[in-house]
Amino acid sequence: MTSPLIPQPPEGQSVYQERRFSLRVCELPLSDGQSEHRGVVIHPGAVVILAIDADGSLVLIRNHRWQVGQRILELPAGTLEPEEDPRICALRELEEETGYRALEIEHLHSFYPLPGGSTEVMHAFIARDLTHVGQSLMPDEDIVVERLSESAAKAALVEGSIVDSKTMAILGLYFLKSSS
Repeated sequence: MTSPLIPQPPEGQSVYQERRFSLRVCELPLSDGQSEHRGVVIHPGAVVILAIDADGSLVLIRNHRWQVGQRILELPAGTLEPEEDPRICALRELEEETGYRALEIEHLHSFYPLPGGSTEVMHAFIARDLTHVGQSLMPDEDIVVERLSESAAKAALVEGSIVDSKTMAILGLYFLKSSS
């Protein structure tokens, strides 16, 4: 179901730990024989979900991202719990963030969203056969659901109003696959 991407970061010292990730400082050998301290974010992995309603609408969210101080149009997504199956995480995150429960979910692709700085592997899913059951947001989430037609989503992607990289990648991949 999911990709065999298995990060193998170098050993090092954890210098910061929080609920979703840790920061490890590693000794990186250089080509000139020297070495340098470098940091890598150790991340448990995540999911991103492209939910498609019965009428063909795509379910996106306007998510307030405190890190950039803006509300961003993006696909629902979330961090894996330890040892969690990505499919189970995708179903849970879709329901929590959008209020939709999916009866059908299929793996689309897995990828490294930031291979130059993190071990995170993101697993993308397509969810269909949706039933609205209501959002169940975490206290730190500020999310508004927005349904877009495929043509509106394509326009948002092309005109640059979608600036979230995982959303850009997955919508682009989905539109490429559906046009072939």
